[in-house]
Amino acid sequence: MRRNRWVKRAFWGGVMGGFVLLLVVFSGVGVGAFEQRTRPVPQPVPFSHAFHAGGLGLSCRYCHAAVERAGYAGFPPTETCMTCHTYIKPTSSLLAPVRASWEKGEPLRWNRVINLPDFVYFNHSAHVNKGIGCAECHGRVDQMAVVYQPQAFTMKFCLDCHRNPTARLRPKEEVMNMAYTPPADQKELGKRLAELYHVRSPAALSDCSTCHR
Repeated sequence: MRRNRWVKRAFWGGVMGGFVLLLVVFSGVGVGAFEQRTRPVPQPVPFSHAFHAGGLGLSCRYCHAAVERAGYAGFPPTETCMTCHTYIKPTSSLLAPVRASWEKGEPLRWNRVINLPDFVYFNHSAHVNKGIGCAECHGRVDQMAVVYQPQAFTMKFCLDCHRNPTARLRPKEEVMNMAYTPPADQKELGKRLAELYHVRSPAALSDCSTCHR
């Protein structure tokens, strides 16, 4: 009798534990939810996005050349840096790692700021080519002297957009415009762009297989 009571308690305890786990995951506080990195991530070179992207107006694609055609944005090769810094501040001590990389033919080891779990599939080109602005996920990088993760990339964060994509769509030519603001007719514009860019329906975008493959 006592053994049966213990088995029942263990069973229902397991059921409740599983329910709580699912509730936590689907409420957006699951794996990776607390990996928001607002503190500076050490880099081999003190590169300021605020100066290069904000002050100089360099496009995101200048350094992240693969962002429009690949699943990853890519890190800039040393050649990209030296295109300018062969002539601009060529003897700066801050750029010593860049010059050493160039001379040795060894790539700079940049450190990721954002790391998604292995079970999450994300394709940069799919978002960029559908009219999703860089700032939607990365924030105002053009104002960051040191890049940080502006929000935790929880399941809820992604689903909020996937369930209502038209609210965030913008013309492709504005995707890398960090200062872009939605127009007053965003609802109508979003619908037109969704049709023009062949954006899938909210139901399809919210399907588990979209992000978990």
